[in-house]
Amino acid sequence: MDASLVSRDPEIMSGALCFTGTRVPVKNLFDYLEGASSLEDFLADFPSITRELAVAVLEAARESLAADAPVA
Repeated sequence: MDASLVSRDPEIMSGALCFTGTRVPVKNLFDYLEGASSLEDFLADFPSITRELAVAVLEAARESLAADAPVA
């Protein structure tokens, strides 16, 4: 995934994959969406993350999954 979107540093959040320039783990976004929360809820609770960044991470994850999926 693009380093402008996410980064990992053992000194930040124990090396969890975070949105670049923040201490917000990307997993938090997926946890919100997996539960009953919306993207709007996530953005309200993590104001350091822009809508554009969150959507770009979701799109990059989708593209990565599609690229790794076996052909039927």
